[in-house]
Amino acid sequence: MSKIIPTKPLLILLYGYPGSGKTFFARQLADNLQAANIQSDRIRSELFEKPRYDKQENDIVTHLMDYMSEQFLENGVTVIYDVNAMRFSQRRSLREMARKTHAEPLLVWVQIDVETAFSRVSGRDRRRSDDKYAMPLDRTTFDNLSTHMQNPKLEEKYLVISGKHAFKTQESSFMKRLRELGLVSYGEAADKVIKPGLINLVPSPVQGRVDFSRRNIVIR
Repeated sequence: MSKIIPTKPLLILLYGYPGSGKTFFARQLADNLQAANIQSDRIRSELFEKPRYDKQENDIVTHLMDYMSEQFLENGVTVIYDVNAMRFSQRRSLREMARKTHAEPLLVWVQIDVETAFSRVSGRDRRRSDDKYAMPLDRTTFDNLSTHMQNPKLEEKYLVISGKHAFKTQESSFMKRLRELGLVSYGEAADKVIKPGLINLVPSPVQGRVDFSRRNIVIR
């Protein structure tokens, strides 16, 4: 199946509680959109045998992610920046990168309730691709991270998707937004937008109560 190619490179940012499904969304989106999926947890795992998740380590991972993203964007390749863009200053810096590389920034807020998010975090299975590199979190660390998150402001022009929905529904909302922004062709976006199902307006026959001689409507 051919991948959708945006009309200009995008810098796709992700925001949401740990366990909201950001990596799940990013991985599946990369299967359908021509993009480089740069995943911070995987980069950290490749660089450090026993990650400490301290400031020095975070700075190294961020620097490498930014360098890779800038190179891709300058060459016209869309980037899915898979790290939790938790703070205003972080998102401002990434939007500036997009401006410098003539890319379009798009923030995707994956929304879910706190308890469901923590339940997912505590039940992570390292055998699953989306959980393999994720940071282990106890309740105290989870709550600390969640407390320091800064929700997007209206001027950040973010897109909200539900972390509880199937990817097809998430993708439908994402493609609808790209179409509204003129970043994909109408035909490509329409193919990915979920259409309402057909409704059968003719009742099922119940013991001869339906007169089938009158079931068709003719417009003259």
